[in-house]
Formats: sequence, structure tokens, C-alpha cells
Amino acid sequence: QVQLVESGGGLVQPGGSLRLSCAASGSIFSINTMGWYRQAPGKQRELVATITSDGGTNYKDSVKGRFTISRDNAKNTVSLQMNSLKPEDTAVYFCNADVVRHSRVRVNYWGQGTQVTVSS
Repeated sequence: QVQLVESGGGLVQPGGSLRLSCAASGSIFSINTMGWYRQAPGKQRELVATITSDGGTNYKDSVKGRFTISRDNAKNTVSLQMNSLKPEDTAVYFCNADVVRHSRVRVNYWGQGTQVTVSS
């Protein structure tokens, strides 16, 4: 099996910063795209940022210039640096990974989610 464990959420004032981290472990041969998604109350889950295994990135328009996604392929980790946070960034943030297992079967995995609250 494969597990994704997130950390780094919390409460922050508007304009503040948080860094989310996600570590993948288990039966992993390789990981293709990794990413962060978020879901606010009453809304659908939405893409925040993704990063390919060779470092190509993609961001939701509203977070461009404020959020930065990065990954460490050797450690199977992905991080999201969030700066200039706004109340509308409040949501549960989920890590996602497109994993090729040792069996060479490709499976998409989700973390359990971490709460980010931006409020004064």
C-alpha cells in the first residue's frame, strides 16, 4: 500500500504564510505528478497546484505569485509554500500523487487533508 501524510496546516492571519508538506511512503516505484487540492465548505474540491516529476508546475490562477509548489523526488515529498494568504484560501488542503507501485500498477492516492484557516 501507499500512504500520503500531510502536515503544516493551521490558523494564520491574512497576509501571513504557511508551508504544507506531504510525504509518500509504501510500495512506490516512482511518482509522476504530485499536487495539492483544496475544498472549502459547501464547495467542490479544486486544483491548487501540481508538479511533474521533472519539475513542471501548474497553478490555479488565484494563487499564482503567492504559492509555490516544490518536490523532492529522492524523498517522495511535495511541499506548498503559501504566502500572502487571504481568507478565501481557507479550506482543507489535500495532497495527491500519481504513483507507480513496485508491481508497476499505476494508482492515484490522496492524503487525509489538513485544515488551513486564514482569519484575523
